[in-house]
Amino acid sequence: MFISNAYAADAAASSTSGLMGMLPLVLMFVVMYFLMIRPQMKKQKETQAMLSALAKGDEVVTQGGLLGKISKLGDTFVSLEVAPGTELQVQRVAIIQVLPKGTLK
Repeated sequence: MFISNAYAADAAASSTSGLMGMLPLVLMFVVMYFLMIRPQMKKQKETQAMLSALAKGDEVVTQGGLLGKISKLGDTFVSLEVAPGTELQVQRVAIIQVLPKGTLK
C-alpha cells in the first residue's frame, strides 16, 4: 500500500535519463546541419545568383563540358556559340561555371 522512497527516487531519475538519452540524437542533428545541410544551401544560393547574373557575351562551361559564348538568353534556354557560326541551345541550369573574359579565343 505504501510507496517506498526507492521507487519515488527511481522515477525522478528515469525522467532525467530520458532527456540525456535524446541528447546524442539532438547533437548528431546539429552536427549534420553544420557539416552537410548548411554548405549545400550556401552552394545552391551561389549557383542561383550566378545563373541569374548571366549576360550576353559571357563565356561559360556546361555540365557536359562544352565551352561557349552566350549569344542569346531566354528564361529557360541559352544559345551558346561553340564555334564561329555554330550555336547550340542548352538549358540555363546546365551552366556550371562562368569563365573570365578572353578565355575562349
